[in-house]
Amino acid sequence: MKSILLVEDDPFLIDIYTTKFKEMGFSIEVASDGRQAMHKLSVDRKPDLVLLDIVLPRLDGWEILAELRDKKITPGLKVVVLSNLGQQSEIDKAFALGATRYLIKAHYTPSEIVEEVKKIFKE
Repeated sequence: MKSILLVEDDPFLIDIYTTKFKEMGFSIEVASDGRQAMHKLSVDRKPDLVLLDIVLPRLDGWEILAELRDKKITPGLKVVVLSNLGQQSEIDKAFALGATRYLIKAHYTPSEIVEEVKKIFKE
């Protein structure tokens, strides 16, 4: 069973995404702020993939991506940015910081997000 760490601060979205991923057979953990996410990534069992929002309390997604890259935490970890920030400069920045994919929340339903994650695991 593939494990996912969802880094999201919106309780409504947390509920929707955890339900969808569990229905599709994934193990999912949640971090509702950036510090909690970094703790889970450095201490707990490493996930197979991180779904990362950018706008987060305590430590934003940019800082998380930079720390993962700079400290070489979990080398090879797949990080999918899942954000409503859709400017090309933000997308480019995410890839420069090591993101695997960049998905704009408003362009995908939760079921489509699950399908995109499945595709990434097949790559």
